[in-house]
Amino acid sequence: MLHRTMLPALTLSGRGGFRDQALLKPGSLVLVAAQGSAEAQLIARNIAAGGFRGRIFAVGAAFEGFEAAASVGALPVTPDLAILCMPPAGLGAAMEALAAKGCFAAIVPGQAPDLAAIQARTGVQALGQGSFGIAIPAIGLNATLSHLTPSKGRLALVTQSSAIARAVLDWAEAESVGFSHVVGIGGNQGYGFAGVLDWLARDPGTGAILLDIRRIKNRRMFISAARAAARTRPVVAIRAGGRLADASGEADAVMEAALRRAGVLRVAGLEDLLSAVETLARVRTSTRPGPPGAGDRIAVVTNGIGLGALASDAVLAGGARLAEVPEDAMAAIAPGLPAGSSGRNPLAIGPAASTRLGEAAAMLAALREVDAVVALHAPTAEENQDLAREELAAAVKASRGAPILVGWPGQATAGPQRARLAEAGVAVFATPEAAVRGALHLAQDRRNRATAAELPPRDVLDLAPDRARVTSILAAVRAADRRDLTEEEALGVLAAYGVPTVPGRAVSGPAEAADAATMLGFPIVLKILSPDLPRKTEVGGVALGLSSPDAVRRAAEEMAARVAAARPEARLTGFLVQRQAGRGQELRLRLGDDAMFGPWIAFGRGGTAAEIDPDEGFDLPPLNLALARGLIGRTRTARLLAGWRDHPPANVAAIADVLVRLSQIAVDFPGIQSCNINPLLADAQGVLALDAAIVLRPRGSASLLAIPPYPADLARPWRGRDGREVTVRPIRPEDATAHAEAFRRLSSEDIRYRFFSTLAELSPVQIARMTQIDYDREMAFVAVERTPEGPDRTVGVSRLIREPGGRSGEFAVIVDPSWKGQGLARHLMERLFDWGRSVGLAEVVGQVLAENAPMLAFVRGLGFAVHASAEDPEVMEARKIL
Repeated sequence: MLHRTMLPALTLSGRGGFRDQALLKPGSLVLVAAQGSAEAQLIARNIAAGGFRGRIFAVGAAFEGFEAAASVGALPVTPDLAILCMPPAGLGAAMEALAAKGCFAAIVPGQAPDLAAIQARTGVQALGQGSFGIAIPAIGLNATLSHLTPSKGRLALVTQSSAIARAVLDWAEAESVGFSHVVGIGGNQGYGFAGVLDWLARDPGTGAILLDIRRIKNRRMFISAARAAARTRPVVAIRAGGRLADASGEADAVMEAALRRAGVLRVAGLEDLLSAVETLARVRTSTRPGPPGAGDRIAVVTNGIGLGALASDAVLAGGARLAEVPEDAMAAIAPGLPAGSSGRNPLAIGPAASTRLGEAAAMLAALREVDAVVALHAPTAEENQDLAREELAAAVKASRGAPILVGWPGQATAGPQRARLAEAGVAVFATPEAAVRGALHLAQDRRNRATAAELPPRDVLDLAPDRARVTSILAAVRAADRRDLTEEEALGVLAAYGVPTVPGRAVSGPAEAADAATMLGFPIVLKILSPDLPRKTEVGGVALGLSSPDAVRRAAEEMAARVAAARPEARLTGFLVQRQAGRGQELRLRLGDDAMFGPWIAFGRGGTAAEIDPDEGFDLPPLNLALARGLIGRTRTARLLAGWRDHPPANVAAIADVLVRLSQIAVDFPGIQSCNINPLLADAQGVLALDAAIVLRPRGSASLLAIPPYPADLARPWRGRDGREVTVRPIRPEDATAHAEAFRRLSSEDIRYRFFSTLAELSPVQIARMTQIDYDREMAFVAVERTPEGPDRTVGVSRLIREPGGRSGEFAVIVDPSWKGQGLARHLMERLFDWGRSVGLAEVVGQVLAENAPMLAFVRGLGFAVHASAEDPEVMEARKIL
């Protein structure tokens, strides 16, 4: 009925949108500089040399080619962008003058320790402090501290480090790699990653994005914007100094998990970043569709067997697969191969056939069994290298199959040939291993983005936790002025969320321990209770296999004496008596908190070996079952869960269930700082939590989830005019199948009115975009009808997408034919209005086909003002003030 596209263009309206436009596509600028500023001199030279077509002004110092003004207030026009090169003491007054003039976008290359406060006071948003500046080659703008002018291309570089920016630009110039944008975030105190990513996600001239990340200012806005950008193009990130900040590597692992969740490819260092740049700048990244695990089938073709062997080793060492070329496929391409070709993968065509390397690579690339081709050239004595290079470049450009990456090792003759290949737009590398690394980057990027957009099954874990019990436990801990829960309390929290826990009882002394053991049944595990002993086994605080009351009593007496002698300062509060569990695999599940990305969840090997040989995967809550299974699968422990020798397979579904429940604890009780379940015993029948530790945050503190949780509190029942009832609730990823089914039930007229075109089917990418939403920037309400037999049906959808940085939102609504005339569409729209007001929206806008008379009457009845579109006479624009 309504809404032109599946992914609506977010128009620039409101102050936030104009600020983005002024900063990232300025039409004019002013350089405000202190006399003698070296930074200003360099930036002025770069601006003048770049050929910027807008007006450029200078205040405070004179620069060749700039129009001079005595002050910001005396400028003849209001500039879009200001560059402020001055001591920190003068920034406040300069930004106040800009605000008074109507300029609200700035770059601060120097130091500005109070930049955030100045921005809050003036409303001027700045890149900085310590910004490298901004370059937009398409409009001739180079307002950076670079030593050269970036070339025009389709890569965007968003960086905090000026040194990394200069290194990448220097390399890119030599490799003929160009940029759509270079943006220096600097200290990320002002206009940061989220705003830039939102802009780049909508920029048709940007094909891939590179991020240099040190500090994330707003975790939720960053993840949201990164996910939006990664839906439509590759996004690659590097983090310098991650191990310096945390030698354990935990924070680094959390960052990688956060980036993976957003669909961003994390690379390890500058060499990997440059390899990714080489690949993404020249290789088509939209490879054939396939499942999230696909994309890593690599074929190697070479004119030298040794190079092929090195590349094959690199493929396997990198965790990818050598593509299996079937005999019939090989037979089909064999007539086109040079005489003497040998092998299937790697395929060696022989040194005498160098000029046909490209042809052979293109034939492999055309096979359905191949996701990427690595073509390797070894210099030979009698060949015509120029001809070999030209034929290879032509074949790479003409190929419409899998991407082809070229390795041309050597330097004396190979170096110039690589340079010419780079100029021709070929992804070329100096070693076989580097070429394979490029192919691995493509595979990982494809896997990350596919996983981020994967359609989960309908299954939703139906949680019914006893939140009141958990609230009572935590309140008692707070009342006792404690932050550490006892093991019994921690297991009680887990049990309240449906996690199977081992039966046990806390007692004060040996006699009570013996009585509790008799009640629980034998064999028994006895543990010392002390808030000062997180690792009980290290001081002899655990006894296993106790088979009688006397054995329990004696063990308790000996344990108390042993622990008191080993740790006399430890407070001993009693014992925990538990029924000993059977045999199974010991796992560890953890909740923790990261300074940059907030709460995280981890899974891996448990027991005492967890600290000695850690094997752990990380993710961010909230988790659903699909994400939980993915977390398990990223660990080495997953292979053990499949069973080996006399160890039967573990119940992986039950483990995933516990991960989702633990994730929900993090969502429901943000006062919990950490939770450690170790071990969680897993066998073929299920799981059992044997030990747990929970620590609360200090009073009054909290940590925001990086990913908004599902807003279950917005679910409401609603009844139509004929008495039928639906549940109206926010959409969730598990609605993907029902969403596709709902589309198939629409009439062709409904589809044309809704999407402004005729669509036979929604693609998986479109369904993922519609069902996997960011609840901070978008809301979609679905009306769900229960059916007597079969799954629930989606019979109505309304959607409101907020404009990044603005106070406007674009809406859409559609109702199943069987529910028209019931008032459902009005109710769905009213739910949108309520949500929009709750998040601070000022207006709701949309588009309606001029011929769609029922919808035009409908929106007018809701209070929308309707007028003809200035851009399209067939479209009416509807606008409502909230």
